[in-house]
Order: sequence, then structure tokens, then C-alpha cells
Amino acid sequence: MIAVPETFREMPRWWHDHPGRSWLDALPVLVETQCRRWQLEVDGAPRHGSNALVVPVRRGADPFVLRLSPPGDDVTSEAAALRLWAGRGTVRLFEVDVDAHALLLERLSSSRSLQSEPLSTAIPVIADLVTQLAVPAPPKVRSTGSIAAKHVETFGGDWSALEGPTPRTQLDRAIHLADDLAHSRPAALAVDGDLHCEQVLAADRAPWLVVDPVLLRGDPEYDFARVLWSRLDELPEDSDITSAFELFVGAARVPPERARAWVVVRSMSYLLWSIPRSLTDDPPRCRRLLDLFC
Repeated sequence: MIAVPETFREMPRWWHDHPGRSWLDALPVLVETQCRRWQLEVDGAPRHGSNALVVPVRRGADPFVLRLSPPGDDVTSEAAALRLWAGRGTVRLFEVDVDAHALLLERLSSSRSLQSEPLSTAIPVIADLVTQLAVPAPPKVRSTGSIAAKHVETFGGDWSALEGPTPRTQLDRAIHLADDLAHSRPAALAVDGDLHCEQVLAADRAPWLVVDPVLLRGDPEYDFARVLWSRLDELPEDSDITSAFELFVGAARVPPERARAWVVVRSMSYLLWSIPRSLTDDPPRCRRLLDLFC
């Protein structure tokens, strides 16, 4: 049986999640059961992100990875996203077992993500992936416009509950831009709502492919703010941030003003989410983006 990495057991998700900790204890048996069901053999040590366990496996000579998610995670939506993109910019999906929260996926490089590349290389790759993923999206998929509309409703109350973590002018600007984004007509294109450098792995079939995508419908530029705040420490000067933003906008061919609006709205959203959860590094990064883009 596989051994569950201690680093996975120590992830913040499980600190207060008692059912999750029981699932961690059951994982060796769950992996063995799924391997038997899909005729797989374990082919290496397990690895993990913050939420799921990934086990290298083989079926005969063919390499795959078995991904197991805890009960409560939406495996159905992730599988639907991977089926929509069908390997276009994303990892390929081969099998799904919804009841077991299991996916059988194309094996990518576990040792090299886009996080290891300089931003001057990473940003054009992100822009290219955004373009590849921008295929027509099903109409029932959650839209970026609806997310913006929800922010219009919640930003003020969340900001007040935190006793004003930014200047009031920044809150007003974020609400105004969210309202514009909610009521203007966004593109009906597929968008990965969780696209950042750690979610992009090196591959054989293509230089880089996305893992764990979150399917949305709307503006391709929706989540570039996440790329910025996750690597903001590499951009010491405001001019470095501006250059990184302009590099993305030019390479992805997205509207600059709309992309700027999403940086403000996403940064305010993440700031208001991260402070109550006692995150220490991210709020200052969001404030820096707000100071620059508002």
C-alpha cells in the first residue's frame, strides 16, 4: 500500500476538517481499491497539492496518474472542464469514478512547474494558455459577470466587517469596476478560474499544460491578478508590475482596461477573503496591486 505523505497531512485544509482526516487515513485502501478497479499498478511515490493526492500509476506500459479528492470536492465539474478542453492546453482525462472521487489523468512532469521559470518566460506561457482555453463555453457554466455582480453585493459589508482594510476610495473603485464588469457583455468563452504558475506543469505532448482547472465562462483576462500576487515578490518596483501586466495583455490580446478592472476586483476579493483566514503574505500583496491599479 502507498504511504500518505506527512506533508499532505499537515496541509491547512485538514486542521479543522475531521472527516478529511478520516479520509487521509483511508487513502492507502482507497488507492488500492481504485487500482484494482481500473487495472492499475502503482509506479512511484505519491505527491499532492493542498487538496488532492496524486499517485503515479501504469496500465501495462502506459503511464498515468491517479488523482483522489476528498468527499465534498466537485469531481464532476472538474471532469466536465477537462472533457470540454479535451487536452487543449490542459492535462488529458481518461477515466472518472465520481463515487470514489477519482480521476485517471495523463502523466505530466511532477518536478517542473511554470513556477520555476522566470516571469519573463512564464507570463507569455500563461497568455498562450489563456488563448488556447478560450473556446466557446456552455451557457450554463458560471460566468465571470455573475462573480462580479456578487462582489458588488458583498464588498461593502465585508470591507466594513474588517474595519476598512483599504482606503475607502479603493473600495468604491472596486465596486464601480465590478458593477461595470457585471453589466457589460463579457465574451462567452471558457476561462480557467484558477490559473497560476503552480498549476502549469511541463509535459511531453506540449511544453506546458494546465492541471486542476476551474471552468468559468466569460473574460479570458479574469484571473491574471492571481499570477501577479502569487509572484509579486519578484517584481520589486511598480514599473516591474506594469511591465508584467503589459506583457500579458499584449501576448493574450485582451482589452487592457478590462484586464486592469479585473486586477482591481480580484485583488479586492482576495484581500477580503484572506484577512479573516489569517493569511500573512497575501494581504500586503493585494494592497500593493490595489495601490497601483486603482
